[in-house]
Amino acid sequence: MAKRTAVKHTAKVREGLNPRQPCPCGSGRRYKACHGAAGGPPEVLVARPFGGLAAECELVALREFVPSATAPLPLLGSPEREITLATVLPVAAAALVRSDGTAFVGMQVQVHSNDVGRDVARSIRWALTAEPGDVLSVLPPEDTEPDAAEHLVDLIDPTAALVPELHPDFSWWMPADSSEPTGEVALSLERANAAILPTDRLRGANVQAAYWVDAGQKAHLRWVRPEPEEQLLTAMARLSAQGELDLGEGSRFAGSFRAHGVLVPVWDLDPEMHAREWDEPAAALGERLEKALASLDSEPITEAERRARDGLRGRQVTLR
Repeated sequence: MAKRTAVKHTAKVREGLNPRQPCPCGSGRRYKACHGAAGGPPEVLVARPFGGLAAECELVALREFVPSATAPLPLLGSPEREITLATVLPVAAAALVRSDGTAFVGMQVQVHSNDVGRDVARSIRWALTAEPGDVLSVLPPEDTEPDAAEHLVDLIDPTAALVPELHPDFSWWMPADSSEPTGEVALSLERANAAILPTDRLRGANVQAAYWVDAGQKAHLRWVRPEPEEQLLTAMARLSAQGELDLGEGSRFAGSFRAHGVLVPVWDLDPEMHAREWDEPAAALGERLEKALASLDSEPITEAERRARDGLRGRQVTLR
């Protein structure tokens, strides 16, 4: 998404504008919060930075809540170097290339712009040409790289699925034949391992980007969904009105949160049950949800479903 072009104002025009009036640039913001603000207008957030990719939901999960995971990127063309996508890299670096030439790009980084998808693309572009041993701690300002205009759809196969490999800790940070880490890397590794919540990816038909998380007293299912929010809420309301918006005994629908333009429904689960015990219930719920989505065009929403949808819309959850 292109940045808005700044509107040039003379001092006389500025004096004549009420700071509370709409900005003349057409952004929809008040003048004091747009071109009247110190430093000019804020950057426009790209709401769905991974849109157009079959891997969108997995990318959202890796960015937002999966603690330790890696996945090979399906790069377009025939690059000389393979790139591995990772949740977190040492000291939250944007990318790095090991001394053996193995390249990693991080999703959970120290600094990011208004377009997370382009940030990842720029990190990939850097990793493709960086020298062994190089580390990209923070992406430089984009205007210093005028030719780096790629987005993810320009670099990876938009039709390819992403199947992350989850790890119980961050030992994969270090090559198998390396010595014990020291200094800042060792400290970062210790802190990262201490912060991990046990997480597993659920499996089965109709189950993608669904993650079981053990948060201690509770376990959760966080399921990233690609459907438009209102469509998904209506389908979920249809199941809720029928008493079918759960995974069976030991589960209940908790709410949902928004992340990078998509909705992530969350269920509370019995913490005494193992992640694998939820594979079949999740697959059954996924099948019911697909049928409910398919029925929206032919079956109008009922009053009971409308009330259920209003209730679902108001149940927002916060990640811990």
